[in-house]
Amino acid sequence: MIRKYPSWLTLLAGLFLLLHFGCTSSKPSASAEFPESFTVQVTNPLKRQRGNVLVLIKETDLPKQGAGFNRNAFIVTDGATEVPSQYNAKDTFNKGIGLVLDNMKAGETRQLTVRFNKTGTNKHTYTKRTQAELSKKVGGKFENRKYIGGTFQNIDSLRVPDEVTDHSFFLRYEGPGWESDKVAYRFYLDWRNGVDVFGKKTNNMVLQQVGLDGYDSYHNAQPWGMDILKVGKALGVGSLAIFENGKAVRVEKTDSTYSKITQNGDVYSSILTDYYGWQVAGQKLNVHSQLSIHGGTRLTHHQLRIENGQPQNISTGVIKDKAAKLVSSRGEAGKSYGYIATYGAQTLNTPPDNVGIAVFFKPQDLISITEDPLNHVVQLKPSNGQAEYYFLAAWELEPNGIKTEKQFHQYLTQVAEDLANPVLVKVRK
Repeated sequence: MIRKYPSWLTLLAGLFLLLHFGCTSSKPSASAEFPESFTVQVTNPLKRQRGNVLVLIKETDLPKQGAGFNRNAFIVTDGATEVPSQYNAKDTFNKGIGLVLDNMKAGETRQLTVRFNKTGTNKHTYTKRTQAELSKKVGGKFENRKYIGGTFQNIDSLRVPDEVTDHSFFLRYEGPGWESDKVAYRFYLDWRNGVDVFGKKTNNMVLQQVGLDGYDSYHNAQPWGMDILKVGKALGVGSLAIFENGKAVRVEKTDSTYSKITQNGDVYSSILTDYYGWQVAGQKLNVHSQLSIHGGTRLTHHQLRIENGQPQNISTGVIKDKAAKLVSSRGEAGKSYGYIATYGAQTLNTPPDNVGIAVFFKPQDLISITEDPLNHVVQLKPSNGQAEYYFLAAWELEPNGIKTEKQFHQYLTQVAEDLANPVLVKVRK
């Protein structure tokens, strides 16, 4: 005799089987998929909360013997929560694991776990908070130093053709671009080598849609934002220069220039540009220039290695504008970085919006804060053939943007303190 069960019992039995077999075939746990691990201790030395903290676990500090760390198959966890991370394999100055902690309490020490598998690979799928790109035209040709025809194609690297000059229509938005979820930047990959700013009205990545018309529509307001800074013959914000005969001289004359995207990651991106035979101040220098940015910040970190010479200074600065007054600080070693900055209605928009621009430097590197007809300038002393500084732009129309000069000055003080007191990272193998 076949017994008929009530329909609700049949449904209950089916649900039990679904849950049972569903659980047994689910994705393996992190400890099963990544059985090896080591811990990383991250400490905030400041007596206040800080946000969007870049943590770099240097390649040289990673386990090598026995544990056999595999940079192609790992995750980073904070307790039970996975933290978006990446391996900076091609980065020139910051090789290793990069991640961003959204916030750390005053004096907090956080224990992170790096889990990995000695073999295999895993693809990280995180929200993209940074980007770096370089795009040139293909399928056309140069005529009188203008590129005629063709379509844009993203590339990883480029030896700049001798035909390229300003407004050659060869490079999309005229050079490499990099961005965070706060702001985007570009620099002109030609004789100008000046840094410009794209203000953003969104936290999403935007560079991939900028300049596709082959010209400069980004000078007009777009749904994502626009080019907001006047550069011309000036330093814009953070452009590389050497101060000579009362003037900041950008990288104008070189034997050749080679630029490549070293990292285009979810939480950290960087661009390396090699200037060979930079003719300046009676010398011919080879300069390796890396620009990098991480998620949640407006700051670009500019790191330099100089060969074939010993320049008396490495200089940078911000453009002068009558609508924006200079403020500066020499900083204090161990307590705060020095900076020069301006804030005011100095954008390309009509009428102009408020934007703050700034350069930050180590107090011990400072030679002088000076000026030339176009720029407020800071001169820095290279050490062992290297130099570094940071720069930023803060537009009032950003999501949750800085709206007043007072807020911008408070922000400068906080950034200067953050830079002088980076989080302490200790690997426990």
